[in-house]
Amino acid sequence: MKHIVLTGGGTAGHVTPNIALIPALQEAGYQISYIGSYEGIERKLIEELGIPYYGISSGKLRRYFDPKNFSDPFRVLKGFHEAKKLLKELKPDIVFSKGGFVTVPVVIAAKRCKIPAIIHESDMTPGLANKLCIPSAVKVCCNFPETVNNLPADKAVLTGTPIRQELLSGNKEAGLKFCGFTSDKPVLMIIGGSLGAASVNEHVRKILPELLKDFQVVHLCGKGKVDEKLSDTKGYVQYEYIKQELPDLFAMADVVISRAGANAICELSALHKPNLLIPLSANASRGDQILNARSFEKQGFSMVLEEEEITDEKLLDTIHQLYKNRHTFEEAMAGGKQMDSIHHIFSLIEECVLSR
Repeated sequence: MKHIVLTGGGTAGHVTPNIALIPALQEAGYQISYIGSYEGIERKLIEELGIPYYGISSGKLRRYFDPKNFSDPFRVLKGFHEAKKLLKELKPDIVFSKGGFVTVPVVIAAKRCKIPAIIHESDMTPGLANKLCIPSAVKVCCNFPETVNNLPADKAVLTGTPIRQELLSGNKEAGLKFCGFTSDKPVLMIIGGSLGAASVNEHVRKILPELLKDFQVVHLCGKGKVDEKLSDTKGYVQYEYIKQELPDLFAMADVVISRAGANAICELSALHKPNLLIPLSANASRGDQILNARSFEKQGFSMVLEEEEITDEKLLDTIHQLYKNRHTFEEAMAGGKQMDSIHHIFSLIEECVLSR
């Protein structure tokens, strides 16, 4: 039986594309194992699926000063030895990595063990973890055409990002019932990402009384970000994180506000959901979300507001514009080129396994 090790973690965006690949791998008879961090979000998401999960030590590699910069390299080194030991025991035919810092020791260990590793980069520019992994990878799957030009020509492959197929089969009525909403008012969905977006949450809640005049609002606000004071607000529901009912909530939503992580925006595009993207500020990140958002704006898929330019009035006005012009965005996304990413990546995995 062919055996694959999946790895990726830190945020849900480093895990959900792996989850999207699992049904195709299972159908083809692959044995699947997962390597992630001891306590990351990936552990919960993967163990729920009944996939064998192995934790390793993980440290973050930063471009900026932080006291943890002194201890984290030792965690990464420890993770490398743990990953190498695991790979020797598991003897997989291939490793597939979705990125995040936990993957660096796994991909490097795979090369040492002569196991081919394929990595996937969702953003327009590779993150530090994937940059460190590229020399050890046999192929680098990319989401944006622009990314391919900045990577080694013999490794880069444009595949798009795998989308969980169950997201495409949601039920609007079930979503309305779950949230206690009616069909009288349109639904605005706000997605802060698995870690939550504190500033997006704050901006939205400030204009909530105005929003509720025209919309019902479902707010996925991230772990520990629920505001109990708003729990009894009519027409507004908030959840830390939604898994099982997510397809129904997407089916119910007329318009969406989201961060601009690559996986999130690819899901919105596949679902043809008119969206307002509020990318993570360049002050708080390497600016990849801004590049992602501007690419989608240029294609006519999204509206974009950068954090620094948000005022209550501007945010409210932009949401109303988005709703008013929603059909234009829906048509642009419906006419966009959708790649069968799962099939494309699965073919690459098969190719690497068969050529060993």
